[in-house]
Order: sequence, then C-alpha cells, then structure tokens
Amino acid sequence: MENSLHFTLKPSTIENLQLYAKILDKDVSILMEEALEAYFAEIQKRFMEKSIADENALTNLDYEEFWDGVEL
Repeated sequence: MENSLHFTLKPSTIENLQLYAKILDKDVSILMEEALEAYFAEIQKRFMEKSIADENALTNLDYEEFWDGVEL
C-alpha cells in the first residue's frame, strides 16, 4: 500500500522542481525524494555533530582538572 501526503508548495518551488526535473531528465517525485533524502541526511549529520559536541563539553577536562587530587 502506497502512503501519500498532501502539501502546498510555493509557485517558485514548483517551477524549480519542474525545471530541474526536465534538466536532469527525472520525474518530479524522484527529484523530491532525492532532495528530501539529502536534507534528512544533512539534518542527521548536524544532530550527530551537536550530540558529540555536547558530550565532549561534558567530558572534556583540562590537564589540571583531570589530575586534580591524584597522588602519584
């Protein structure tokens, strides 16, 4: 069973979709699918980078903080 979603696009976006679909010789739905996949991959990358940065902010200690209280 195919899922469907109804949404509205600006006329300029529709024109660009039609133009690039023609230039790339692709169906508009394929072009939109590829564009959304690229968008989702970029967003996921940003989330991962932010997550890593947030984790590093919690775990990174400078030299003095790391060795504070350790006696050798």
